[in-house]
Amino acid sequence: MGNIFTVQISCDTVFSRCLDCFVTNAKHVRGLKDNLVALQTELQKLIEARDDVMTRVINAEQKQMKRLNQVQGWLSRVETLRVEVDELVNDSSCEIEKLSLAGSGYSNRFKWSYKFAKKVAKKLQVVATLKGEGAFEAVAERIPETSVDEIPIEPTIVGQRSILDKIWRWLREERVGIIGLYGMGGVGKTTILTQINNKFLSMSNNFDVVIWVVVSKELEYGKIQDDIGKKIGLCDEPWKNRRLEEKALDIFKILSKKKFVLLLDDIWKRVDLNKIGVPLPAGQKIESKLVFTTRFIEICGEMRAHKSFRVECLRHEKAWILFQENVGRHILDSHPDIPALSETVAKECGGLPLALITIGRAMACKKTPEEWEYAIQVLRRSASEFPGMDEVYPRLKFSYDSLPNYTIKSCFLYCCLFPEDYKIYKTDLIDYWIGEGILDGYDGHTAKNKGYYIIGVLLHACLLEEVDEDHVKMHDVIRDMTLWIACEIEREKENFLVHAGHGLTKAPEIEIWGSAKRLSLMGNRIEILTKAPTSPHLLTLFLNRNRLRVITNDFFDFMPSLKVLNLSYNRYLTELPRGISRLVSLQHLNLSGTDIEELPKELISLVNLKCLNLEHTRHLRLIPRQLISNFLVLGILRMFDCGSFNQPKHSVLYEYVLVEELVSLKNLSLLSIDLKSSRAVQRILSFHKLLDCIQSLCLRYLDDSKALNIFSLAEMKHLNTLYIVECEFLEELKIDWAGNVQRIRISQCFHSLSTVEVHSCYKLKDLTWAILARNLKKIKISYCPDMEEIISAGKLDEVRGKMENLKPFAKLEFLGLENLDNLKSIYWNPLPFPYLKEIRVNGCPHLRKLPLDSKSGKEHKIFIRAKQYYWWETLQWEDQATQNAFHHCFIHA
Repeated sequence: MGNIFTVQISCDTVFSRCLDCFVTNAKHVRGLKDNLVALQTELQKLIEARDDVMTRVINAEQKQMKRLNQVQGWLSRVETLRVEVDELVNDSSCEIEKLSLAGSGYSNRFKWSYKFAKKVAKKLQVVATLKGEGAFEAVAERIPETSVDEIPIEPTIVGQRSILDKIWRWLREERVGIIGLYGMGGVGKTTILTQINNKFLSMSNNFDVVIWVVVSKELEYGKIQDDIGKKIGLCDEPWKNRRLEEKALDIFKILSKKKFVLLLDDIWKRVDLNKIGVPLPAGQKIESKLVFTTRFIEICGEMRAHKSFRVECLRHEKAWILFQENVGRHILDSHPDIPALSETVAKECGGLPLALITIGRAMACKKTPEEWEYAIQVLRRSASEFPGMDEVYPRLKFSYDSLPNYTIKSCFLYCCLFPEDYKIYKTDLIDYWIGEGILDGYDGHTAKNKGYYIIGVLLHACLLEEVDEDHVKMHDVIRDMTLWIACEIEREKENFLVHAGHGLTKAPEIEIWGSAKRLSLMGNRIEILTKAPTSPHLLTLFLNRNRLRVITNDFFDFMPSLKVLNLSYNRYLTELPRGISRLVSLQHLNLSGTDIEELPKELISLVNLKCLNLEHTRHLRLIPRQLISNFLVLGILRMFDCGSFNQPKHSVLYEYVLVEELVSLKNLSLLSIDLKSSRAVQRILSFHKLLDCIQSLCLRYLDDSKALNIFSLAEMKHLNTLYIVECEFLEELKIDWAGNVQRIRISQCFHSLSTVEVHSCYKLKDLTWAILARNLKKIKISYCPDMEEIISAGKLDEVRGKMENLKPFAKLEFLGLENLDNLKSIYWNPLPFPYLKEIRVNGCPHLRKLPLDSKSGKEHKIFIRAKQYYWWETLQWEDQATQNAFHHCFIHA
């Protein structure tokens, strides 16, 4: 037998090893299963944590925040882990099955199962780690705001480029930090402010942030703070809910470290920047800027604006371009008559961009001339019916609604009684307000001052426009809006009926007068008033500037409430109807500019008359005695240029008895009057009560007086206008201090005098006394052939001794010289003339030099107007610099 190797293994040993293998395998299987369960459980917790984080991220992103990079990385790792664990779980059943099998290849299976179990254990650790990393305090951060947010806007309104450029230049000026834009509603203030905002996008911008806030009528400081906070990174809900003072501190901390531009649109009352937390742009070098828009010029002062700009309506050329842009070329070219008609429609908009755009778009589909003609009729007669105006008028009405009280609103509505584009005389307007009782409970001067205050409020609210110092007018669209309020919105309370300037040849049917409270037929061509209307509620009736010849006696029979009657400037009206005596409630009667020859004695019944205007009734020759004195409550009497066509010997107007009647009027506070004799002058000067009343005075004829002590008029502290006319024997206006100097402070004499006119005083030599009137604005001298100098050097020496700091013509705005054959000098030295706007010279052949030098009129350009070009060519100048300065100031007219 060969060699035989024999191994003997005990059965017990084999069994023992098999048992150990089985036990170990069972432990692996059981451990792997437990770990897989744990992995799935912990992964589910991780996914729940991920979902919570994701919810926070989504909420933050909805608030325009950006998720943090570390959060995004964590979310990505969680997602990767989830996929890997899902794969392990899917493979786990196969691995466990392999591990459970005994027999050949066991060691290899065990080896791979061991590796699989390690993977599971590691994933379990990764899950635990990611869970720990997911405890984020913040998941997102605020996206850094761009320094400027572009605001959508339509193309730039033509005509506004110049003011935009001016504002932009001042924004770059270191000394200017606060700029105010003011103007009427719809004029384009917001458009300009938007253009400023968007200009920061394209221009070099050294500012850290540009903030846009709409303020609007209801001032809400919290809303303004929220808008600012959103722009500078303070906009979460907890911050919004903090107190105003706390938010103001937060805003201040941020803005005080930044160069910012704050744009506040549509301010209606002062915005307290400290209350918001905005640092006030101030100091020598101002880095931050505030620009705001408002309808009220007072707001510019209250906001301490360094520069204020009024945004005006467009001139016709620019308005016409804007209108064409909105109508469209295809419409304008659709018929040869439409361009001319459309230009007429554009004019009805008065250059107001809002109206031009609204009406232009409404006409953008009208292709026939008939449609355009009808549009013109509607706009002229009842603009509120025009399509689109229901959007325009409410925006304009905000300004009306914001007027301080009912009195000012009533005064404003009263202005729509005048025709379109009418220059309203301020004094007349105030008289009407007083007459109707809108201004009541005041003495004459206080009421007048109150009236001027109200006019100022309306001017500053851009509801009225100032034509000159004495006149205002109402913009066409504002007037249409006012009619809409007075005739429709406030119909029950106000009930206006306005046909002013409509070209009527006869009055409207009397049936429509019945419910009216204020009726205006002024500016028409009505000649006869015959039918008597029944108007129990009528308070104001304007019949002025017609062609009235006849008013029947019973016309006023049924107007028991009438307070204001205006018959002025009916040039063909020579007599009043006797029935006017039935107007027992009448408080204001205006007969100025009529050709009435006498006042009927029946006027004595008008016992409630407060204002009687007889100015420029040049043919008036008779006022019944005791008529004026019977008006016991009369406060305003205007008789300037009254009866001027009558020689003193034929007139009873200014006799001694008239002065006595005036003195008896206890309520008289404002008086304008013609005086035709030296006796009348001396008599009126003896009553200090009358001197305090006189506002306008015309000295006419003055008998054969050669001299007048002009200083005797200095006690008339309210004297505003002085005419010296047709005093053919008057040689001298003396300044006689004796007897007056004790009563009058020299520095205060003629304090209110602003206008002086001297006409046809053939022997008068000079006007030196005018140097006493420190506030004189207008001088006009004509047909005084003996006058050689305006200010006499010899007489002035005496004046200088009485008055300190004499500054001749310091307030003068206009100087008119006409037909002064021998005039050689105005003043012998050049004067600064800080307010002078015009010198008008005609028929003054010996006036070879004007009191000007190169420094004269630096504040205002002085125009020199003359008919004789030769006079201008031969004028002598102080020096070459003066001639150069005024080279372009001549107007040949």
